Amino acid sequence: MEKGISTVISVVRRRSLPAIAAFVAVIGGAIAYLAVTPSKYEASARLMQDDKRVSVSELGRDLTQVSSSAPGISPLADQAELIKSQRVLEQAVAIAFPEIKGNLQRSPVSTAELSHNLKVKIVPATNILELSYQSKDPQLAAKLLNAISQAMVEDNTKAISSEATKVKKFLEEKQVPEADKQLRLAEATENKYRKLSGIVSLEEQTKSLVQSIATVEDQERTLSTQLQEIKARDASLRQITNSGNLNKAYSSVRSGQDDEIKKLRANLSELENKIVEARLRFTDEHPNVTNLVGQRDALRAMYSEQLARVSSQNPTTSANNFAGDQLSQELNSKFILNSIEESAVNNRLKLLQVKKANLQARLSQLPITQQTLTVLTRKREEAAASLKFLQSKLEEARLTEAQKVSNIRVIENAVPPSSPSEPKPKVILALAAAFGTMLAAGIVLLLEVMDNTLRDASEAEELLQLPLLGVLPRLSAKTLVLEPANRFLDNIGLVEPYRTLFKTLEFRSPEQVRLIVVSSPISGEGKSVVASHLAAVAAMLSWRTLIIDADLRRPVQHTLFNLTPKPGITNVLEGNVSLLDAVQPTDIENLDVLTCGELYGRPSQLLESIAMKSLIAEAGENYDLVIIDTPPISACADASTLAQQSDGVMLVTRPGFTEKEVLLRSVSELTQNRIPILGVVVNGMTDQTEKYFRYPIHGYQPRLPKSQKRLIGVGGSAKNSANGSRQR
Repeated sequence: MEKGISTVISVVRRRSLPAIAAFVAVIGGAIAYLAVTPSKYEASARLMQDDKRVSVSELGRDLTQVSSSAPGISPLADQAELIKSQRVLEQAVAIAFPEIKGNLQRSPVSTAELSHNLKVKIVPATNILELSYQSKDPQLAAKLLNAISQAMVEDNTKAISSEATKVKKFLEEKQVPEADKQLRLAEATENKYRKLSGIVSLEEQTKSLVQSIATVEDQERTLSTQLQEIKARDASLRQITNSGNLNKAYSSVRSGQDDEIKKLRANLSELENKIVEARLRFTDEHPNVTNLVGQRDALRAMYSEQLARVSSQNPTTSANNFAGDQLSQELNSKFILNSIEESAVNNRLKLLQVKKANLQARLSQLPITQQTLTVLTRKREEAAASLKFLQSKLEEARLTEAQKVSNIRVIENAVPPSSPSEPKPKVILALAAAFGTMLAAGIVLLLEVMDNTLRDASEAEELLQLPLLGVLPRLSAKTLVLEPANRFLDNIGLVEPYRTLFKTLEFRSPEQVRLIVVSSPISGEGKSVVASHLAAVAAMLSWRTLIIDADLRRPVQHTLFNLTPKPGITNVLEGNVSLLDAVQPTDIENLDVLTCGELYGRPSQLLESIAMKSLIAEAGENYDLVIIDTPPISACADASTLAQQSDGVMLVTRPGFTEKEVLLRSVSELTQNRIPILGVVVNGMTDQTEKYFRYPIHGYQPRLPKSQKRLIGVGGSAKNSANGSRQR
């Protein structure tokens, strides 16, 4: 969690300038908008579409009804659209400015402008319309809004009155006269038929017969239902009692209630038990067993005679068919009663059916003339009811027309607003702040996504899986050049990081580090400065140190120490001078520099030569520590070539500058070529000094020897002047 927060803080710090610029730009735009935008005032009013029945007539209430049964249709939405209609707006302009007298061209507000600035909103879950109007003049806004409300009420009243007038005209001219004519014709036809048939009224008789038939049918349905219940109960009792008919059930009940039969059954049961016991003790031929069997057979004969006595109508009744317990007797009794009741219901149902047939026959015998009269009477009554209904609607239409009702009423008039509604400074500034914050965050994220450079030391260590040798501070312009050296060596805040780097190299190596190749993935990381200052710190620690400027394309070590560029490494390799004669001492004790020397058109040819290997070997024998400054790895193969004769390569990177892809590719090349990598150094070089020590990534070509000679001549003159001054 803490790591994530610290990462976010570091990202914000890196991208603070563009983020702040974007935020300030948005806020500035909002302030400019508030400064140039004129103030507008908004007045509001409320109308209500009232669904209360305010009219005294039913037709008026129907015309003012606001509900709609059609799906998807909202009467309130229709009224909201009607408010913006040309008809209502023109009427509102005439109400607000009566002096124009119908000449809309003289109006200070056109209907188009009125419609544009007018807003109508339906208050949710209500029948209320909220009207609002914006204008630069608060008095004009309230005046126009009240005029629109009044015009809407008048238009609604006129529309309802117009509908009532149409209904009244339609009823007066067509429907009522036609209904009166139909009634007169029906009355004349009925009277004529009554005279011809001689019938006064048979309605009561017909009504009585119909009512009697209905009563009989109700009784018939009741008895049928009762019969179904009895049959269902009969089937259940037959199944439970196992009785096929009434006689069998009667015999079962009688046999279960007779005392003599009960006594014989008990004796017979006792005798059966004795036979079982005797057979267990004796054989079947034993006199005791045969005697008991004879008694049992005699007792069974007596039992059968008694059963025949109580069941005279069914002499074949079984000895087992009896109801010995109370429950069986009750069930058999219910079965007998249920059968009797079923017979009675069947008889009553037959009688009702006969009665119904007689009533229907009497009804069918009524004269056909009675039916015809009934039809004529019904037609007359329908014509009279229709005429009465139309006359009542005509009266309602007259009342509605005269009453001038409306289902729209004003519930809140507009008042001139005291403060402007637009623009709203707090809202705009809050939105601008929110948008500015989002824009700043987006810019930060975009820059982070687009930025493929190394960000910090921990990322370098995690990305490369290599030891982090040290994190070096940013050097000021004065301490960048080691002439004089005390500006750097006397600053403990700058020396200690380099001292820590040196001790890390010393402690982490299994053997003493003697030859170090310093390089970087691309130009601009400050490898030459790191090499020079590391050598200065090593010399300060009493290590005899030599810096070899092997960057024959962009040499800078002679500039950092204010030395002449030659004699140097090229002169030694060509055999013009020895190594010990070519090295130049510096103001720092124990520190010598082998500069580039005369620039050569083919620097790689010199660095790949046997003489270069001999030079490095000789330098290692004469010095405790040799630091070789080489070109960037992505520019050429010089660092890889020289590293084969060294203890390893020290890579210099710079946050915000070193590209991750190039760094990974450089490490991969060194690893695949089996070149030892001592570790990574994260250098914090300042932006001000960056332009003096940067190699171009593209077009990395050596300078022309002629121009370099002029540069060396100038540098050499300065160095000779300085040496002469020291000698004097």
